Amino acid sequence: MEQGRLFLAIGLSLLVFLVWNLLFVDNEAAKRQQDARKDEIRQKQDDGKYEETVIPAESASAADVSKADETIAALPLKDVTEERQARILTIRTPLYTAKISEKGAVIKSFLLNNYYETSSPDSPLYQMAPPSEIKTGTITLEFSGNQLNNLNSVVFHSDATDSEVTVGNNPHHIIFTSQSEQGVIVQKEYLFTPQSYKIGLTVRIINKSDRDIQGQAIVGLKKVMPKDIDRFGFSGPSALINNTLEQIAIKDIAKKNVYPGKVDWIAVEGRYFITALMPVKNQNGELRLNVTGENVITSQYAAPLMEIQANMQASLEYELFIGPKKVSILKQSGHQLDKAVDFGWFDFIAKPCLSFMNYLYQYIPNYGVVIIILTLLIKMVLWPLGSKGYKSMAEMKKLTPLMSEIKEKYKGDKKRIQEETMQLYKTYKVNPIGGCLPMVIQIPVFFAFYRMLYQAIELRHAPFFGWITDMSAPDRLGNFGFSIPFMEAPYGIPVLTIIMGVTMFLQQKMSPPVGDATQAKIMQFMPLAFTVIFINFSAGLVLYWLINNVVSIAQQYYIQKKTI
Repeated sequence: MEQGRLFLAIGLSLLVFLVWNLLFVDNEAAKRQQDARKDEIRQKQDDGKYEETVIPAESASAADVSKADETIAALPLKDVTEERQARILTIRTPLYTAKISEKGAVIKSFLLNNYYETSSPDSPLYQMAPPSEIKTGTITLEFSGNQLNNLNSVVFHSDATDSEVTVGNNPHHIIFTSQSEQGVIVQKEYLFTPQSYKIGLTVRIINKSDRDIQGQAIVGLKKVMPKDIDRFGFSGPSALINNTLEQIAIKDIAKKNVYPGKVDWIAVEGRYFITALMPVKNQNGELRLNVTGENVITSQYAAPLMEIQANMQASLEYELFIGPKKVSILKQSGHQLDKAVDFGWFDFIAKPCLSFMNYLYQYIPNYGVVIIILTLLIKMVLWPLGSKGYKSMAEMKKLTPLMSEIKEKYKGDKKRIQEETMQLYKTYKVNPIGGCLPMVIQIPVFFAFYRMLYQAIELRHAPFFGWITDMSAPDRLGNFGFSIPFMEAPYGIPVLTIIMGVTMFLQQKMSPPVGDATQAKIMQFMPLAFTVIFINFSAGLVLYWLINNVVSIAQQYYIQKKTI
């Protein structure tokens, strides 16, 4: 009876966890207070705690001065301030194709050359910044105060002679320059590097006016987030602040939208891709968030308050990352950006599993086969514990007739039944909870796999065999053409999930019967409940659970035959 209750408790706990994730879970933002006013920030700057690059124009390095002066000299004030048609520059690298508008010097579109929208053979390339969604573009620039307004609607002049630029073997700079009527010059310089998703960004504010200007440079990311909440992973604005990962649920932005501290990076994440901004020199500042329109997220990094005197300039350096959330690529980008890939409580299990999965893929280029091998290896490691647990279950099964006799003999006397049952366990040296050990050990591994296989970009559009062409999507054989209750589109036969449900039913039949009638009915319901829940899980996760069940059935059958 005790074993049945523990089985029931574990099963229900797992079921509750999955249902909770399906229906309710949102990532909670950490609670902090905003503790920096502008005058306090400025005081810190005066004390030397902030290190903004504020340089007198005549004392800057020769390269900085010549570059700025040549650009400005080539662009008379009349040309800078007059209205004109903004060019769209196309930058092609081996990894992506970006389009940058001279209006605001913002990125209007960003196509990834190695990733596609769907697994269909004729699918278009994956668009990181669809121009149809965000008309203003992304990588916006603002300067607080009244001296520099409408920087995102000003038409900049670029130093690119051609509208199309191909980045071959060497990095390529493009400088966008704008000048206000008062003589304040703003530059946004992009640095594109071949074979890297990282893009350099330098913002220069050159004060050639006759008065000081004061404010904060604010660089922003914009992205339209889906209306449906991602219940299995995280999608939305995030940041690494004070060495702590902040993942802010969209519904929580109205409660708190400013996060001050040491900022390593800010980002807007999807399930598989990320756009991030990383301050290079001075990381003190704050994350600012805003939601407008149809779930348009604006995530901004505001640098500390600074004052730029007449005939002086400020230079702020950033790095951008626009690309896949692949741990190895994010690590190469620095700034601890790989922390954006977070697998939750069991991250310490999921990350090694992901690394080993990718290692095996180098030799076996099929992630479905790799998942099977990885599952078998895990079962081998846990084999001794599993054998011990299944042996205990087999011994419990042998005691079932004796336990039934005790219940019949002492019917109505629960205390006596419990005493006699415990004496029975003692006489035959049986541990009533020993059979639950394999399941208890397996739960953390399952949760780790659950998050890893759902979020790993490596499985996105990765084929297995036959009808399973995407290991990150639910398996569907055929297409019904009509909706099915509890099933998400597309609607077809979930072959792997049905087989998995059958294996869970077989496991239940091989386990010792539960004495309590109510518990027994609930246990009979469990395989069906899990099948319904798994119906929308990724094929990779269902495959893992299926193989795990099959091996467990074989091990349990072998131990029971050997014991009996």
